[in-house]
Parts: sequence; C-alpha cells; structure tokens
Amino acid sequence: MKSKKNLGAHPVVLNLRKIMNDKGITQSVMAEYAGVEPSQFSKIMNGTVQISLWQISNIATSLNMDIIDIFTYPEKFEKRSSVVDNNEIKAVLTIELKSDMKKKILRMIFDKDDIELLDK
Repeated sequence: MKSKKNLGAHPVVLNLRKIMNDKGITQSVMAEYAGVEPSQFSKIMNGTVQISLWQISNIATSLNMDIIDIFTYPEKFEKRSSVVDNNEIKAVLTIELKSDMKKKILRMIFDKDDIELLDK
C-alpha cells in the first residue's frame, strides 16, 4: 500500500462507497472484510492510501461477489461465452496448401465450374 497525499477518488473506491450504501455496510465492517484497521480503511476511502488488489479480493469474498463485480459495480460482469447471441456463428479457417493440393481440395468442396472461377 502506497501512502500519498490525496490520490483522489479512485473508481474502485467510489464503487466501494456505492456497495456500502446499497448494502447498508459500515466502514468498520468493510475494514474488517478488507483485513485492515478501520483507520487504515478510512485513509483508503479518503484517497490518502491506495487499496490493494488483495484487499479488494478479500472484500469481494466477504460479500459473496466476484472480484470483477467490485470493478464494474453496480453492473454485473458477464463472460462473453454466457451472452446469448442469436446470430449465426461464423468461422474462418485458413489453410496453406501447395497449388496442386489446393486444386484437389477445392474440387472436393466445389464443382468444376467454381474451380475455374477461383483460378482467375
């Protein structure tokens, strides 16, 4: 933890304030969750001491939250794979082949007329 003169309100600290307000949690309780003394947590909240990732992790665990949700609060982070997309999935595959092998493969996929168009 670096101690500096007035670091200003970091977005994570602002989110912690929102969480405390929304959940009715006191600064003393949050200090306990973070694993620091209340006086130290007060310095974190007023911007004179930086909060560590370890402390944020401890707070998230105590609140049964994912650590990323502390950073995105009040929004909840969604993994890209969990987002449902109704669009068709498209894939692009690039294969490097010698010219003669390329023609054989293309003939298996397309008919003869299409191969002639690709050769031009």
